[in-house]
Amino acid sequence: MKQRFRLTRSTDFMRVRRTGKSYAHPLVVLIAAPNDLDQVRIGVSASHAVGNAVNRNRAKRRIRACVDTLLPDLRPGWDLVILARATSCEAPYEDLLTSFRQLLQKANLLEQSNG
Repeated sequence: MKQRFRLTRSTDFMRVRRTGKSYAHPLVVLIAAPNDLDQVRIGVSASHAVGNAVNRNRAKRRIRACVDTLLPDLRPGWDLVILARATSCEAPYEDLLTSFRQLLQKANLLEQSNG
């Protein structure tokens, strides 16, 4: 995922978690909040509940790969925080991609022509 599409500041993460709407799935949690930009920004986080550093980084890499696949279909003007759950490390990539797509559809964040 390119740097311009990433949420990097902790204040942005806190704002999205405080003001955003949450959508849950057994593999990931999506929190979405509108921004004043003409692009979508995404931050990925994994807590210690996911596992040790190796498992947390693996979960984040897999989620970012899903985001890269779906990034062209996302509606601009949103900040997203994606929280990995412990099951996201072992789940097949196709299941992770499907769950992320379902959450985006539930949040109405996919472009109408593509989603």
